[in-house]
Amino acid sequence: MKIVLASSNEHKVKEINDIVRGSGLEFILPPAGFDPTEDGRTFEENSLIKAKAAWELSKTWSLADDSGLCINALGGKPGIHSARYAETPRKRIERVLNEMKGIGDRKAHFACCMTLINPNGGVEFSYTGFCSGSITEEARGTNGFGYDPIFLVEGRGKTMAELSEAEKNQISHRSNALRAVIGYLTDLRYSL
Repeated sequence: MKIVLASSNEHKVKEINDIVRGSGLEFILPPAGFDPTEDGRTFEENSLIKAKAAWELSKTWSLADDSGLCINALGGKPGIHSARYAETPRKRIERVLNEMKGIGDRKAHFACCMTLINPNGGVEFSYTGFCSGSITEEARGTNGFGYDPIFLVEGRGKTMAELSEAEKNQISHRSNALRAVIGYLTDLRYSL
């Protein structure tokens, strides 16, 4: 079953296809022209905006995710603004580390909301996955992307960027949400 992934990020498509390998699902990029305005106030709202935009172009099963880093001591920031917290990934990491200087409570989590739109354009399923951890005082590791080098995964003793791709795909917020979507689609296929 092919599903349009509401993203222009080829790395994300590859990561998700790696996670679902063997499930009978394949995710593909949306048709040309996919460029939604993410003006929602929550991960859920932005996920729905992107899923609907992908469906408008493809008129088939479409899945969107919206995810980000939420830091307790910063009131949940960068949150939905994670990808736009500064001009570049390096500057985003520097900004977070600067804002966290001298702060003892370093607890944080990654959140990922996935919304699945059916071929009729209706919301079929939505789920939010989480990965708990804390913010390090310096970047560590070279794998992954985004805030991975400063996110110490709870119970692992490593940053997300120090984990292998396979390890990350077992515990990440995106894989948690995706497993729920896969479970839903598997149940749906058996009930049809």
